[in-house]
Amino acid sequence: MSDEAPLRSAFFDHVDWCGTMSAHQELLDTTPDYADNWALIEQAASAFESGARRVSREQVVDIPVVVHVVYSSDEQNVSDAQIHSQIEVLKQDFRKQNQDIIKVPGIWQDVASDARISFHLATVDPLGRATTGITRTRTTVTGFAPPDPASPDPEKRKGNQVKFTQSGGQDAWPANAYLNMWVCQLNGLLGYAQFPGGPAATDGVVITYKGFGTNGTATAPFNGGRTATHEVGHWLNLRHIWGDRRGCAGDDFVADTPNQEGPNFGVQAFPHVSCGNGPDGDMFMNYMDYTDDAVMFMFTEGQVARMHSTFENARRTFATQMAVLA
Repeated sequence: MSDEAPLRSAFFDHVDWCGTMSAHQELLDTTPDYADNWALIEQAASAFESGARRVSREQVVDIPVVVHVVYSSDEQNVSDAQIHSQIEVLKQDFRKQNQDIIKVPGIWQDVASDARISFHLATVDPLGRATTGITRTRTTVTGFAPPDPASPDPEKRKGNQVKFTQSGGQDAWPANAYLNMWVCQLNGLLGYAQFPGGPAATDGVVITYKGFGTNGTATAPFNGGRTATHEVGHWLNLRHIWGDRRGCAGDDFVADTPNQEGPNFGVQAFPHVSCGNGPDGDMFMNYMDYTDDAVMFMFTEGQVARMHSTFENARRTFATQMAVLA
């Protein structure tokens, strides 16, 4: 990928990056068990990130993915090739095999880490039948949205219609066996995810069809597949790198990511200093920032520890029951 600023489609002029924190807040407001689950998951994440607990496995956890394409127009019905391109990006990014990893500034090369997580399209469906790992659902719904806790409309507060057949979407496959990914017309966002510990029926990530994969309808500057990398990071319990509180007060609960004032957008030049974090500045090339696809290309060791902590609790079935690569 070039690190020059790509042409930006007018499609993205009024699109926000990520709706994960809105979905998180809606669950905190409406699902009593979620807050308790979240507290336990965070305790484990802190122990692993700090080194008080260590991951015993060295193998690569290989996660089966089902991609639910929900479309109201032929354009939105993304091709198999586009879906395969996205899976390939996930495999490379989480294994530190992306070609642009060489662009990590020297100061952070030692902390840039292989997450030891891989992905493949599911080959067996929940009933044991052979599958391509892709479902296709034509809908009359022209656009979907995540939960919006601030909305006075109960349906908008609930959101997640794309995840249910009865509301024009597609029901999830069992969340303890598959990473569910929905691709659709997503109003006003690139994507959103559900953190670990939430309801199985809504577990997974949602991506706009314009920001999914690297070909077909994928549109610059979000045609590098990194929206899905970012959202799967959330699905594995990573926070935004600035901690979702602007003004230097936020915390992503990872020690090896510098404190930064807020999200970075577009294409930044190294170093970009905020919050007194010079001389090296913000780690804007981290997958959990908001920069363009062409300039995000790393996870850190601390982030990897947080992700692997989920395989000890909310995501444990992927480590204990699914295929594990040597």
